[in-house]
Amino acid sequence: MKKYFPVYVRVPLIFAIVLGTLELLIDSGDRPAFVKYPMVLLFLAVFLFFQIAVEIMISAIDTITYQLMTEEEKKKLQEEQTKPFTESAFYKNLLKKLTRTKSIEQEADVLLDHNYDGIRELDNVLPPWWVYLFYATIIFGAIYLFRFHIVGDYNQEQEFNIEMKEAQAKVDAYMKTAPDTMSKDKVTLLTDAPSLAAGKDIFTKNCIPCHRADAGGQIGPNLTDQYWINGGGIKNVFNTIMEGGRDGKGMVSWKATIKPSDIQKVASYVLSLQGSNPKNPKPTEPEAKEWKEEGAKAVVKDSAKVAVK
Repeated sequence: MKKYFPVYVRVPLIFAIVLGTLELLIDSGDRPAFVKYPMVLLFLAVFLFFQIAVEIMISAIDTITYQLMTEEEKKKLQEEQTKPFTESAFYKNLLKKLTRTKSIEQEADVLLDHNYDGIRELDNVLPPWWVYLFYATIIFGAIYLFRFHIVGDYNQEQEFNIEMKEAQAKVDAYMKTAPDTMSKDKVTLLTDAPSLAAGKDIFTKNCIPCHRADAGGQIGPNLTDQYWINGGGIKNVFNTIMEGGRDGKGMVSWKATIKPSDIQKVASYVLSLQGSNPKNPKPTEPEAKEWKEEGAKAVVKDSAKVAVK
């Protein structure tokens, strides 16, 4: 039998199709199915072994069959194998079934009486592949009409919302293991309740010994007014927590303990405490300067001037 694809193409191609089908049908999350499920890997190994065994058997059968042929049969087989694919009987039969065209000898059976300057018209039938495709579109349209306009299945808006939820779930799953790329240049002030609650929890666990639960200052400065040692605003506060305070004294760097995205949350929580006026705040330190956000209107506060990092 003539083989149009060599074995080194046929085996990998079939194996790749089976592998792709398994990956499509098996939900394995962010890992390949054959990595997550050892049984899939075992199946692929057995399938590859089976492929190779079948190819060896076919090759052996072809060799034995060829040896049993007469010289005339061998010559005929060689002539058949030298023919291009477009001249093979298989291709011709397939093309005939798909087009149902008439041969030149049969054109008289479908010749019409129309004659345009010597040009005659043939009454060929529509190609079966086109007819079947047309029928398929009718069936599809009927199913679509019944499903979405009569039964009332999900509409485009509902489909969009479902896909957005699925996409958000994938993003959330990725963010749990994704590298944290937050930096001073990209940081922004967070104001949503979940982020501030997370920032408060981090502050409670790590910052109370130096700044008190109300952020009024103890060993470290007060964090609730407009006076800052290393500059106010989300970028400066984020950088101070990340890199630490003044050299030789002040707050240590927390970047080895708290990841950058969490530092953003605790920095935002600290800034949310501005103007909270805690009881008995720590006095202002000499290095502290009043911080005014660029473009912001001046705000007069009655609280005591106390320094914060």
